[in-house]
Amino acid sequence: MKKDLPANIVEDIAIAVVLMNDTPEVASWSVYLINYKNETLEHVLVSSKGYGEKDGKMVKTSVLRHALRDVEPMSFAVIEAIDPAVFGLTNEYLLSFYIDGTIYDKKFIFLPESIIDVNLRHVPLLNKPGVMIK
Repeated sequence: MKKDLPANIVEDIAIAVVLMNDTPEVASWSVYLINYKNETLEHVLVSSKGYGEKDGKMVKTSVLRHALRDVEPMSFAVIEAIDPAVFGLTNEYLLSFYIDGTIYDKKFIFLPESIIDVNLRHVPLLNKPGVMIK
């Protein structure tokens, strides 16, 4: 049963929505997985989706699935580019990976309107501004 499964707590892993460049024409954003562990994340899979209310109607984005393979210790991997038009939605990332044959998973949720200028912070390893969830 579920109560018999080990907890497999995910620590020292983050997902960040990062401002890549901000020019007068367009700001480009990307979503990154950041591994702050001293261990390699093996067979990394991330699914992403957005959902919520926009203009008085419930909307859902497509579910995207990303295979990132292995992510080395103290490094990062790009998950996807993200359009600022979905910042008003709930953006959910479900991460799964293995360490030494044990599976781990964690859900990261960026709430609507949480990806805004006032919430931007320096994202370590990337050295760029962004909104990060650990």
